[in-house]
Amino acid sequence: MFGISNLAIVPIRLEPSDRSEQVSQLLFGDHFKILEQIEKWVKIETAFDSYIGWIDNKQFLNINEDQFNLIENSDVVLNGDFIEYITTNDNQLIPIPLGSCVSSIDSKIINTPNFLFEGSRISGIKDKSNIIKTAFMYLNTPYLWGGKSPFGIDCSGFTQMVYKLNGYKILRDASQQSSQGEALSFIEESEPGDLAFFDNDEGNIIHVGIMMDNNYIIHASGKVRIDRLDHLGIYNAEINRHTHKLRVIKKII
Repeated sequence: MFGISNLAIVPIRLEPSDRSEQVSQLLFGDHFKILEQIEKWVKIETAFDSYIGWIDNKQFLNINEDQFNLIENSDVVLNGDFIEYITTNDNQLIPIPLGSCVSSIDSKIINTPNFLFEGSRISGIKDKSNIIKTAFMYLNTPYLWGGKSPFGIDCSGFTQMVYKLNGYKILRDASQQSSQGEALSFIEESEPGDLAFFDNDEGNIIHVGIMMDNNYIIHASGKVRIDRLDHLGIYNAEINRHTHKLRVIKKII
């Protein structure tokens, strides 16, 4: 069994309950496998990053295996503006956030009649130099645990979406992302677009941000913000202290 998100933002929850924590989100057009069904909930595995969680069974459309495979084998086309709109066949508008997938509409794969998208499209692999430009589109987005949109985003959702909009696939959580790419020995070796990872006192990776020029970093902490990075970690000049302890910088692309 398979499904696709036909709403702007759908919470993926740790457990099948409205009170359970949100661990990630589906944006419009994200497709997935259905692993389990109970009365009100379905357990899913997302196609993009193999993330597993629960969603409300009223917040998606069923698709068949052929449609799922067609989407898998189609070019990824994303909404490239902060917010755009899908028009339904009865002229209702569905707002969709930056990074939503419209591939299924363009190729008429989605099993809904006459969805229309006339907004900005992004597709293909972009140069690494475009990473920071994309990251700035999320500047001042409020922090939201499990969030992946310009209306609320967490640290690894931010890095994943910035990379996705530039044609690159990285995993969902900071700890997972830290397993990818090539570790750098020194901050001075880093380039804009590299990822910096931070750990806690137990040595667990708990935070990630995107390197900029001159040892600045853009990351989601309270909001998507820009701070300084030194060999100890992130220094927040507003509160005059380090907020995150540097573990490693990795070159993903």
